[in-house]
Amino acid sequence: MKIAATYFDGEIFQHFGHTEYFKIYETDGKTVQNSEVVSAEGFGHGALAGFLKGRGVDALICGGIGGGAIAALSEAGIKVYAGASGSADDCVSALIAGTLQFSDTANCSHHAHGEHACGGHEEGGNCSSHGCKNH
Repeated sequence: MKIAATYFDGEIFQHFGHTEYFKIYETDGKTVQNSEVVSAEGFGHGALAGFLKGRGVDALICGGIGGGAIAALSEAGIKVYAGASGSADDCVSALIAGTLQFSDTANCSHHAHGEHACGGHEEGGNCSSHGCKNH
């Protein structure tokens, strides 16, 4: 199983459509066998589903994500675990252990707001002022 996590500085990046890097983990279902950080190569919102599918990803762990991206990922056969925060490695370990809560619900709906990066919040912060679920 291949798991991708939106990635910035060891943490889950909080705005899927602006993700510059993913950490992709290869697992045997019990442990991580291998992992690598890969560039999203400039792909944005809609194209990221195809990018991840092309890398053989089965599941995505992310923070904020919109409904269109969830639909594209679902169509690509990728299971989405949205609303995650904290260490990417810890989130993947939780998914493997069966303790990461599954959510494929859109939790970011602010695509016309101008300058913003959900990933810029301090630990424990939130972006409820613009439609994201608390992180």
